[in-house]
Amino acid sequence: MTFNILKTMTTKSILLILAILLSSVYSNIANAQSNDGIAKSLGLYVFPPDGKDAAGQEADEMACFNWAKKETGVDPLNPTQVQAAKVDTSPDGTAVVGSIKGAAAGAAIGAIAGDTGKGAAIGAVAGGIRGRQAKVSHDKQQQQQANQTADAMEKEYMDNYKKAFSVCMEAKGYTVK
Repeated sequence: MTFNILKTMTTKSILLILAILLSSVYSNIANAQSNDGIAKSLGLYVFPPDGKDAAGQEADEMACFNWAKKETGVDPLNPTQVQAAKVDTSPDGTAVVGSIKGAAAGAAIGAIAGDTGKGAAIGAVAGGIRGRQAKVSHDKQQQQQANQTADAMEKEYMDNYKKAFSVCMEAKGYTVK
């Protein structure tokens, strides 16, 4: 009976070890296929000089990755997030100014129609609404502009990093496009 348990445990152990080995081999193959290198992840194409093997290129890319990161202060694995400035959306009096202008225009029209007060009231409401709409539209436009500026800054940071990385690789004899 002890022999059967030992035989069963050995078979199970062998199967477990075999499963672990196969899993490890599959994982290494998958990683090798998905790892296209640092340059490729940056959207760059790097052509090695004559006689440079893949391991040497990988080492050079890592060295240039670290050098460019140090020189630019940008880490492409954890890119700097530039926050757009928040636009002040608090009331600023545009609705009041609109109301005053609307009331004046409404009073003039109301005087012609025979009821200055009613015209002024309608003009004040319409002017206030228009003034508020103008403020909201202006705020939205300013926020879009602030967002675009932040996006442009992020792009500039990455472009500077790519430039530094490329200079380093070219100094090592690679052609970078």
